[in-house]
Amino acid sequence: MGQHILPGNPPVEINLKRSGRARRISLRVSALDGKVTLTLPMGVSERSGLAFAREKADWLRGHLAKHAGMEVIGPGSVLPVEGQMLTVAPGTGRSVRIDGDQILVPGDPDRITARLLGHLKAMARDRLAGASDHYAAALGRPYSRLTLRDTRSRWGSCSAQGALSYSWRLILAPPEVLRYVAAHEVAHLAEMNHSPAFWAQVERIHGPYRQQRGWLRSEGANLHGYRFEAV
Repeated sequence: MGQHILPGNPPVEINLKRSGRARRISLRVSALDGKVTLTLPMGVSERSGLAFAREKADWLRGHLAKHAGMEVIGPGSVLPVEGQMLTVAPGTGRSVRIDGDQILVPGDPDRITARLLGHLKAMARDRLAGASDHYAAALGRPYSRLTLRDTRSRWGSCSAQGALSYSWRLILAPPEVLRYVAAHEVAHLAEMNHSPAFWAQVERIHGPYRQQRGWLRSEGANLHGYRFEAV
């Protein structure tokens, strides 16, 4: 349906969408990029929808303020890679590489963010596949496949069919945290629950895990504060 600017300080850009499934007006702020979507059921006028948005203006600006501190990644940005804070800088050659406290990204300057994101996802797949293989062997049960996503609600999951799914953002966390998440999801191949028997499996194949679990609870949300243009 297009876009509309909600006046005020600051002005808010709203994306209007109509849905045949919606039963009421809804207003959503994307957790990934802060975009605002106003969804209208069939039969509800655009005018009524915008009036609803105006009533929620203070709520909207409060949520958007939380996104103001997000780091949009590009040359000069600082972000964690395997728990080490690195500065993004242009590089030479063909490969992305880490040199001291920099991560050097070669190629077209306009493609640095996209290329860095691709590199981080490849690193995440490599580390998570290695950890999953290790823990699956320790457990004595294979998994069927491994996929990467960018989810906020969970760091990983394991399906009843043995498919593992992880957030690629785990590559930003310290390596021991990534390995704990892999052990946690692999343990679900034996116990599809969070019973004492499940946690016993985690400890058996991983060892003590409470420190890593605590890190995710206290620091994990920060990993979603880095925004990549290609996300």
